[in-house]
Formats: sequence, C-alpha cells, structure tokens
Amino acid sequence: MSKAAATRSTSARAATAPRQARTEAETTRIRTALTERKDELTAEYVQTIAEFTELQRERLTDSAGDDQADTGTKTFEREQEITLANGLMERITQFERALERLDEGGYGWCERCGSAIPVERLAAFPAATLCVTCKQLEERR
Repeated sequence: MSKAAATRSTSARAATAPRQARTEAETTRIRTALTERKDELTAEYVQTIAEFTELQRERLTDSAGDDQADTGTKTFEREQEITLANGLMERITQFERALERLDEGGYGWCERCGSAIPVERLAAFPAATLCVTCKQLEERR
C-alpha cells in the first residue's frame, strides 16, 4: 500500500472511529493522575537543577591545577547532567500535552488513526499519543 493510500485509509478510520464520552469522574481521576505525575517530575527537575548548580559551583572552586583530562571529564559530566535535565523537561511537556488533550477530549485516542489507545498502554505510558500499531509504524521509519 502506498504512503498516500495509507494516509487516506488512516484518515477515513479516524473520521469514522466512534469516541465514547468519559464520565466526569473518569476525567477527574485521569486529570488527577496526570497532574500528580507532572508535579512529581517538576519537583524532580527542580531538585536536579539545584544539585547541578551546586556541583557546578564545586567544580569551579576545585578546578585549580586541572589538566586537559580533568577538564574533559568535567565537560562530559556537565553534558550528561544537561541531557538528564532536558529529558525531565521533555517528560513534563508530554504530561502537559496529555492534560491539554484531556481538556480537548482527545486523551486516550490515537492522534494518527483515531482508534482508542488501550488502557494498558496508557497505564504504562500515560502521555501516549499513538496506539501501539501507529507507534510501531512510526518507529520503523
């Protein structure tokens, strides 16, 4: 099947997929869980940044007599710390987007094909935007 035909087929499924409205209790339960996880990640991010700042301060005061290898090691460690912080920020953004999708009525529905995302997938990865099939297709590309 060509890419254009697959896109049309996916669009057709999305247009015909019946969406069931959530009860207010379900929406509240989901919002609470998403918000709690986002708050946990935000606290972890703030703590991580504070620890990185303290480590950086210690590195600056303890850098007298460093040779190239020491400098390289410190640079590598700093880059790892930045990568960790960026990963946390990305996860926070995913949860913010999940909350937006919940408000818009799109949470739990695949953004590509419109099918329901299985509850098991949402339990494992609450910020999922694609069903398993669409995610597998995306990863193959």
